[in-house]
Amino acid sequence: MKKTIITVVGKDKVGIIGKVCTFLAEKNVNILDISQTIVAGYFNMMMIVEAEQTGEEFLSMVEELKQLGESIGVMIQAQHEDIFNMMHRI
Repeated sequence: MKKTIITVVGKDKVGIIGKVCTFLAEKNVNILDISQTIVAGYFNMMMIVEAEQTGEEFLSMVEELKQLGESIGVMIQAQHEDIFNMMHRI
């Protein structure tokens, strides 16, 4: 199982979770865990998903998520769990 960390940050508005989750469902990506909060009007969500995409498929999904974020006014980033963990080691 390949886990991917997806983060979504931006000004809160209706439909952010719905649009991101719909995109993932269409890509057959399973959401394993999700946490979201709103602080002073800013939306912050972190998801752990199971994505079987590898190589070009994964890079394509990352770019499509970025474009989705731009279209709804938020920043969406996705990275493999192992890269996320390496970047956040102390």
